[in-house]
Amino acid sequence: MDSWLPFFQWCEATALGHGIKQSPWLFPVIEAVHLLGLSALGGTLLVVDLRMLGAGLRTRPIAELAQDVRPWLVGSLAVMILTGTALFLSESVKCYYSQAFWVKITTIPIAALFTLTVRQRVATRAGMDATVSTRLAAIVSVVLWFTVAAAGRWIGFS
Repeated sequence: MDSWLPFFQWCEATALGHGIKQSPWLFPVIEAVHLLGLSALGGTLLVVDLRMLGAGLRTRPIAELAQDVRPWLVGSLAVMILTGTALFLSESVKCYYSQAFWVKITTIPIAALFTLTVRQRVATRAGMDATVSTRLAAIVSVVLWFTVAAAGRWIGFS
């Protein structure tokens, strides 16, 4: 793990990382956009996951709902990754020493891959009724994304 420290130091020393860190307003603006992206991402995830659990929007087929929110899901995930990268560059060394950062950075690709493959496949094949497979996929999705969000919030306290 110590072999990563020079890379993290380099990230923080980049012009972008340094500029964000030195600006009195850039970090808060990026953080605000990051949180807006989180809200959109959370909304798109929850509306489909709740439907897959059999709660809410019961008149909409699961596959149709998942298809309708997919552009929002992908767009908000892109916003989160872009703004998260900028925030990381401004405090990379702090992140290096944060266990919460390592939990988040490990869970993000797992959650994204699960959501864009397994969960999407289950949702696409689903009909009107929640099944064991839709419920299981929704539960795994909620747990993974809650872990990402909780770890992200934890970074602020570490």
